[in-house]
Amino acid sequence: MTRALAIDGGGIRGLIPALVLAEVERRTSRPIASLFDLIAGTSTGGIIACALTMPTPMTAEEVADIYVKDGPKIFNRTLLKTITSVGGLRDEVYDKRGTDEVMQRHFGSVKLGEATTRVLVTVYDVQAREPLVLRSTTDPEVTMAEASYATSAAPMYFEPIRVGERTLIDGGMFATNPAMYAYVESDPRPELLLALGTGRQTRPLPYADVKDWGKWEWGKPLVDIVSDGSAGAADAYLSALAGDAYVRVQTKLQYASDNLDDASAKNLTALRREAERIIGEHDAVLDRVCAQLVA
Repeated sequence: MTRALAIDGGGIRGLIPALVLAEVERRTSRPIASLFDLIAGTSTGGIIACALTMPTPMTAEEVADIYVKDGPKIFNRTLLKTITSVGGLRDEVYDKRGTDEVMQRHFGSVKLGEATTRVLVTVYDVQAREPLVLRSTTDPEVTMAEASYATSAAPMYFEPIRVGERTLIDGGMFATNPAMYAYVESDPRPELLLALGTGRQTRPLPYADVKDWGKWEWGKPLVDIVSDGSAGAADAYLSALAGDAYVRVQTKLQYASDNLDDASAKNLTALRREAERIIGEHDAVLDRVCAQLVA
């Protein structure tokens, strides 16, 4: 049986799928990398995919700890950066040094080619103007630190990264839900494709508010709209193409902020509460998935 896992983008909301995967590990008593033949990730999901497939893989619970302990370091909006970036209007909001330090500490010089399970990480090449997938099979020399930074370099939040001749940004610009890539790159087609979301956006954009917006007002909401739209499209396609083999675990946020950069202690607690809720609501689904994974 071919089994594939896809993990959405969503910044700090990656804590949700990390905790869902920790529950899968608890129920199966096996590491995630040993349960799947291919793992695809976008943005925060790409970071999770790399962490779970290192030569000495992290447990999903250890990955969740990255969000709790290092999230505030990555999403650290210093006063100086806020001033020099004019609140994100003239430059990215966050200094890349925080992200670099976290990625280097966790991944070091480990390369994609060393992954214990096939990995796909989505990025967008702004120089070539094309979507791109970094694969453990075709891009073995790219480090997991580079791949993790590139796939999560959301415009306005983080500066792009140069990887060889490429200038890369967040893969969420075209594939927030990377399950379509996991589907088409599985051979044979997966009998199980588990796609984990990070929580859907909750804030409406009323006509009265948006009708007179210009490029400044549309900037940040547009990133969220593109992200949500691409995830919804992938979900619709795969529901039709893959049928019962496609299992989507996603929720509309009830307690946590839908901001991808809210790493406050209050929101991290709320995100854990969201994960507990989604696990409870999908209890029977997760039982069925785990039974398939260990069969």
